[in-house]
Order: sequence, then structure tokens, then C-alpha cells
Amino acid sequence: MISHVSTQPRNPARVVVLGARGFIGKALLARLLAQDVPALGLSSSDIDLAAPLAAEKLAASLKSTDAVVMLSALTPDRGRDIATLMKNLAMMQSLCAALAKTGCAHLVYFSSDAVYSFAAGRVTEEAPAAPPDLYGAMHYTRELMANTLGSVPVLILRPTLVYGPGDTHNAYGPNRFRRAAHKDVKIQLFGGGEETRDHIHVDDVTELTVRCLRHGSTGTLNLATGRSVSFREVAQLVARQFAKRVEIVSAPRANPVTHRHYDVVNLIKAFPGYRFISLEEGVVRCHTETAGAA
Repeated sequence: MISHVSTQPRNPARVVVLGARGFIGKALLARLLAQDVPALGLSSSDIDLAAPLAAEKLAASLKSTDAVVMLSALTPDRGRDIATLMKNLAMMQSLCAALAKTGCAHLVYFSSDAVYSFAAGRVTEEAPAAPPDLYGAMHYTRELMANTLGSVPVLILRPTLVYGPGDTHNAYGPNRFRRAAHKDVKIQLFGGGEETRDHIHVDDVTELTVRCLRHGSTGTLNLATGRSVSFREVAQLVARQFAKRVEIVSAPRANPVTHRHYDVVNLIKAFPGYRFISLEEGVVRCHTETAGAA
């Protein structure tokens, strides 16, 4: 769970967002600026964190008073192999080396629920990390690297499946289903789409992140709504947004059925009364904001 260093919310001196052109990074930077939080966005076009001199370049851009949000990563659609793993670890190595020189007021590391085993049952922050693949192992290793920085206050955020306008990853779920429905008037599920997952809207992810930044929160927090639904239910919600009938079809299953559910009591304790965007509302919002486009 997390602890708030500042009981009263206050803006950081500046928030540096690494990975500012990614799905979450772009949305977070926009929210920070809209809420008058001083912010600097850096992407791979500014500093390639996997490059040999990245630590020196990054250190030149940082101040000891900054809050740093680390979102830079090669996502699973870019590869799940050893080479991708090593590039992702190199990025974190560069960040840690830069912060060892400059320090910072707060480090927020965006991890993933991929660090948990599907055998965990109902997931809480106390569930042991047991990543089933190299992608999950990468995030857990980067968490450990973040926590070697000594005096730097560290917050680990572990989001579940994030959806919303602007997602470029095309991961299995609401965004891919909407694109498929728009293009092919058809949504393809693995098997019968029986797997249950929690889906969180990007606006919830960014709002909760800003709240954590304002409180200087430390520890580990799962970003999830506490409500899991099947992929078939998600497909049906998406299909209902289109005037034409969208066919939902099954494809042969390559992997066994898995489920994931979250106990979000720690999140609610940290932010009492927080209201999540429901999946129904979020799917409608995505469809409206993109006008049904791919």
C-alpha cells in the first residue's frame, strides 16, 4: 500500500515525464498542464534512454527538486524477447545513474500488473511478485532498481489493462475491439472470451497519478477499479456503440483461460470517495471522442 508524505496536496516544483509521447505519458502531461502543475515531457526523440550516453544527457535536464515519472518502456507489442528485456533494463539503468548524480524529490515508476502470477487469486499489493514472462520480470526488476536509490522517495504504480483514446498499442481489449468493429464490423475473441479482467480508463490512471504526485506518495499501489468482466462482455459493450450490427466471433484458443480480480481497498483508503469511470461510461466516451474511428 502507499503512504502520503504530504497530508495536504501540493504541487511539485516540477514533474518530469519520461515517455511523454506514449499513451499514458501524453495523457498525463496534458492533465498536469491543465491543472497548472509545472511539467516537462521528454521522449525518446529527446533522449534515447537505451543509448550509451543517456544518463549524462538526462542528468543535464533534471533538478534535485523534480518529481520524475518513469513511463519509458518498450511495450509487449515491440517484443517479449531477451533483446527487448535488455533494452528496457538499459533505460532504467540510465535513469538510476542520472538520479544518482542529481537526486530528485520523488520518483514514480510505472510498472504493470504483469508482475503478478495468474494464480494469485484476488490481487492486493501484498500479493508476492511472480512474473510469468520476461515482460513481467522486466518490470519487477526495474521496480527493484528504483528502490536502490536510497534517499529518493519512490512510488511504484502497477496498472491493470488501461484503455482510452490515443492508445497505440492495440492490446487485446476495448481499444482493439473498437478498431476491429469499425474496420471489419467484426470482433474476434480468443475462445469464447471467458477470461475476466479489470479495465481502467486512462483518465483515472492520470488523475490518480497526479493525486499521488501532489501527496508525495510512496510505496506500491495497484491501479485497478476492483471490477472484472469477461472479454465477451467488453466486446458486447463495444459492439453496441455501432449503428451496424457487429459480429462477435471466436478464434481457436492458444492459451488456457485465466482470470484476474483486484481488491482495491488500499486505493480507496488512500483516496476516499474516489469514483472510477465505469467500463460502460468509458467505452461510450472512447467511441464518442474518436467518432468510431480507428
